[in-house]
Amino acid sequence: MSLKDTIIEDTKTAMRKKDASTLGTLRLLQAAIKQKEIDDRITLDDAGIVTVLQKMLKQRQDSIEAFRQANRQDLLDKEEMEVKVLNQYMPQQLSNNEITEIIDAAITNTSASGMQDMGKVMGIVKEKIAGRANMAEVSQIIKSRLS
Repeated sequence: MSLKDTIIEDTKTAMRKKDASTLGTLRLLQAAIKQKEIDDRITLDDAGIVTVLQKMLKQRQDSIEAFRQANRQDLLDKEEMEVKVLNQYMPQQLSNNEITEIIDAAITNTSASGMQDMGKVMGIVKEKIAGRANMAEVSQIIKSRLS
């Protein structure tokens, strides 16, 4: 079953259970997927849906930080619940050891010797771990390995 089908089935289940908060989040997700498909005139596969999920999660994380600073617990709780629901559809995250192994293999394959080769390494690594690790952290690991 594709990720899109899973989301649709989970939406139906949330409707049957009358789980308004989960249902609202899943409807937002479906709307974001549909908007991306219409804008780009494509049908999203699982990788495209993961990209939409990552964008939505990033937006929620930014909102959580802002609400925390503003002491808005009501809005903070709502955003945290949405993050919890959205995270259910993200692929299994890689461990630090797995990330390091992928980075070391990419450095070896590209014969990278310094920071000038970071783009080559990042291109290979991004392909292999898309959606399964925080790319900002991966970038930091690559920088430390190349310097």
